[in-house]
Amino acid sequence: MNDCIIIKNVDKFYGKKQALSDISLTIEKGMFGLLGRNGAGKTTLMKTLAALHKKNSGEITVCGVPVENASEIRAMTGYLPQEFSMYPNMRTDEALDYLGALSGMPSKLRKERVESLLKRVNLTEHRRKKVKELSGGMKRRLGIAQAIIHDPKVLIVDEPTAGLDPEERIRFRNLLCELAEDRIVLLSTHIVGDVEATCEKIAVMDSGRILWKGTVSELIENARGHVYTANVEKRFLPQLKKEYIVTGMLAQNDYTTVRIVSDPEPDLPNTVQTEPDLEGAYMYCLHSSGCDVTGGEDI
Repeated sequence: MNDCIIIKNVDKFYGKKQALSDISLTIEKGMFGLLGRNGAGKTTLMKTLAALHKKNSGEITVCGVPVENASEIRAMTGYLPQEFSMYPNMRTDEALDYLGALSGMPSKLRKERVESLLKRVNLTEHRRKKVKELSGGMKRRLGIAQAIIHDPKVLIVDEPTAGLDPEERIRFRNLLCELAEDRIVLLSTHIVGDVEATCEKIAVMDSGRILWKGTVSELIENARGHVYTANVEKRFLPQLKKEYIVTGMLAQNDYTTVRIVSDPEPDLPNTVQTEPDLEGAYMYCLHSSGCDVTGGEDI
């Protein structure tokens, strides 16, 4: 298959620490979400797919090319790392043109691509600003432009919306969806809303392992029967969060309506089984896989 990424039984070690454990995934054209907590191994997997890190065992092919062919992989892959920086004293258009030159693009094509991409990422009116003068969202959009300036078959983006305000986050997610119409876009995030808004197929990752893979709707269905709501007196909330996985709280006068993920029905008054959402389904996936999530941990 020449239009997908195939990962088979991949392991990666940093010294004696195992960062990836028996990873197997198939990622097809379109948006694919890799969801997991910070430290889950997402960035290591991303860098391995982009031929920036070497695996220790297993097989990876990107659009039919073995990942060991690093130069060929990099030519067909665009990568936006979590910590993105770019020539702060260059103008926006200059920085993009320079990166196009480093990619070996001829001058005429480079000029056309720079103009097209500045328009596509909505930075045309900011083209003469220095990179250091751009907002966080603008820098992220410039990062996407540099990642696709050579028109790659695969775009890999690592935690792209972290730290962005809600408006910029929506704009960025919409841009990724547009780009996924004609290429593979792999989105790594710990933000459930990013996956919910953009991806049909996802994998959940923790401690270097794939805990679950499939569609968003399948993950939600997997949590059916394990999500509840209850009305609780506010004075009981601290203890409640120690005993249960709390994914939501809505204060109402003397009571708080809590949303709880649990295997048995919680021993609380007025408990009602409710429809799972993606956030609850993700937490149930972690919990059912043996991960420590008690206490309503932020996700």
